[in-house]
Amino acid sequence: MKQNKGRRNCNPCTRQGNRKDSLNEVKEWAQTIIIAVVLALLIRGFLFEIILVDGNSMVPTLYDRDRVFVNKIIYLIGEPQHGDVIIFRTPEDNRSNYVKRLIGLPGDRIKIENGIVYLNNEPLYEPYIAAPSYNDFAEVIVPEDSFFALGDNRNDSKDSRDSHVGFISMKNLVGKAVWRIWPLDNLSAIR
Repeated sequence: MKQNKGRRNCNPCTRQGNRKDSLNEVKEWAQTIIIAVVLALLIRGFLFEIILVDGNSMVPTLYDRDRVFVNKIIYLIGEPQHGDVIIFRTPEDNRSNYVKRLIGLPGDRIKIENGIVYLNNEPLYEPYIAAPSYNDFAEVIVPEDSFFALGDNRNDSKDSRDSHVGFISMKNLVGKAVWRIWPLDNLSAIR
């Protein structure tokens, strides 16, 4: 009996089977990646998002370059509340996000006099602000389906007092900032 030294068995069926296995594995990986991307887009689009704070309008609560975890479904199951730190799309271009504190709900009367914010004729207790506002703001009534928001750094904030921002429409509300997640040494709930 002769032996084939140095020759490998070249069964065409074995090679074809290996190709099919490799092709199936590639298909499975592709499906897994596609599903993961679709799920990530759905989560980011409808449930949660990480947003970068740009500017100092929310100092001392949030600082420039902080990253915040935004709950996007909270207002689908509940109503916004006074004092919530909200994310909204700007009316100017409807693409940029602003981070501000919700001060007035529909029907509320808001004014600023001598650095004090009045909500429905009562002075608002605001331990979170950097400093009182230098300028007064005439009384306004928040329209239906709208909100009034101010930055915690009142003297360096483009917010509802500015005619380019004004009242925030409910449809522009992105969500509630619930956690500062960056920088890691400042990881904390947002109040």
